Amino acid sequence: MVDGKGAPARAWQRMLSGRRLDLLDPSPLDIEVSDIAHGLARVARWNGQTIGDHAFSVAQHSLLVERIFSQRQPDASPEQRLTALLHDGPEYVIGDMISPFKAVVGGGYKLVEERLQRAIHLRFALEATISDKLKKEIKRADQIAAYFEATLLAGFAIGEATKFFGRPAGIVLSARDLAPLPVMQTEELFVLRFEQLERDRSAA
Repeated sequence: MVDGKGAPARAWQRMLSGRRLDLLDPSPLDIEVSDIAHGLARVARWNGQTIGDHAFSVAQHSLLVERIFSQRQPDASPEQRLTALLHDGPEYVIGDMISPFKAVVGGGYKLVEERLQRAIHLRFALEATISDKLKKEIKRADQIAAYFEATLLAGFAIGEATKFFGRPAGIVLSARDLAPLPVMQTEELFVLRFEQLERDRSAA
C-alpha cells in the first residue's frame, strides 16, 4: 500500500499506552485493555444519532451485550462472557461503521476487522476462532441490545426495530438501563468488568 507520493502508506496507529498497532498485521503484543476501553468509550453508536447529553458509546454497548448474553446464558464460562464483552473490540481502532455502510464498503473492512479481532482474542488467551454456537449467542445478544438502543435512544419505531433486529423475548430493559454515560465513567466500567471476568477466569 502506498500513499499519493508513491511512498509506503502508514498503516499503524499510535496508542496512548505507547503501543504502535499495525492495522494490516496486528500483533497481540501491541494490544492493551486500557487502549480498548479508552477507544471504545469514545466511539459513538448509531453515528451519534442518539438522545441524551452524552453519546451512547461502543464501550457501553459492549457492557450491555455482555449483560444480556450472561442473562440468556447463565452457565456461560468467564471466557465466553469475556468474548461477549470484546465482541466489538476492533472498533477501538477502526471505529463503529453502521451496517448499511459496511455493506457498501465490502470485504476490505471485514478483513481488517477479523484480523484485529483475532489478535485481541490471542492477547487475552481466548479462542482465536469462536464456535458457531457461541458466535450465534453473542450475535443474538447484540441484536437484542440494538433493538433496545434503536427504540429507546435512536428514534426507531417498534415495528421498524423489530423488522431489523427481531423482537426480544425474556429481556426487559428501560431507558434508565440505556442512559448514555460520560466517557470516563464508561471507560472505567469497561475496565472494571474486564478485570472482574479475568478474576473469575483465574478462580475457575
